[in-house]
Amino acid sequence: MKWMGIYLLGYVILLAGVIAALWKAGILDNIGPAWTVIGLVIAIGIGIMIAVTSSGEKKTVEVNEKIKS
Repeated sequence: MKWMGIYLLGYVILLAGVIAALWKAGILDNIGPAWTVIGLVIAIGIGIMIAVTSSGEKKTVEVNEKIKS
């Protein structure tokens, strides 16, 4: 779980850099605030999905339980 948080933090920093670059270039003025928020929500959702799928090692746990009669 720790690595997923670090990955997600890096992804948010990357998104902040992309948004700053788009703002500085004047592209966000042409898009409008509603579409900017929609794109940001989609990008954060994709980042969360990628962070979850790449986090940790997937293991199958077998439980051997004896039932006493």
